[in-house]
Amino acid sequence: MSLLVESLKLKNGVVQNLEYHQTRLNRAMNELFPDVEKIDLAKAIVVPENCVSGVFKVRVLYGSSVGNIEIEPYTFRTIHSLKVVRHESVDYHLKYTDRQILQQLFAQSENCDDIIIVKNGFATDSFAANLLFFDGKSWFTPTTPLLKGTKRQFLLDRGIISEKEIREEDISGFQKVGLINAMIDFEEMPIVLVAKIVC
Repeated sequence: MSLLVESLKLKNGVVQNLEYHQTRLNRAMNELFPDVEKIDLAKAIVVPENCVSGVFKVRVLYGSSVGNIEIEPYTFRTIHSLKVVRHESVDYHLKYTDRQILQQLFAQSENCDDIIIVKNGFATDSFAANLLFFDGKSWFTPTTPLLKGTKRQFLLDRGIISEKEIREEDISGFQKVGLINAMIDFEEMPIVLVAKIVC
């Protein structure tokens, strides 16, 4: 079985949204390893002295115990266009290191920077981010994500975004699409105009 992974943002020496990552890790371990003591991310992650300034990505690889922890500088991807791709049975409700199915879908992006994955007619996620849709007044995230992201939950809990059932045919009714994940804050997320979406 592929290892699981938690990807966390380390900003100026502080791990961001740690409690949300701990909750998701606990949920995954309860599903796969119900009789094993939960990994404590706060204890497992030790910040090196050379990582106390700037933004880094922390990858905690784990199964029934911690396998490895990787910390590397983070570089933002530039995203200006999206391609709609479809798959009826893709399942990524647990954050595995094996992303083969997502990579296969991303390979269909053609000349676009990223993808919108549609499953059974509903918008889900992009290759590595949850999606937000703006209707001119409010931001909405699909009720059908492949993976319930920690930043997505953070924004939902604070009322900054709301959940909404979004079918493929609904996408054209929005003005723009934003992409968020643990590394990308709401205020700095890439935004793509709906006109830049290829169906």
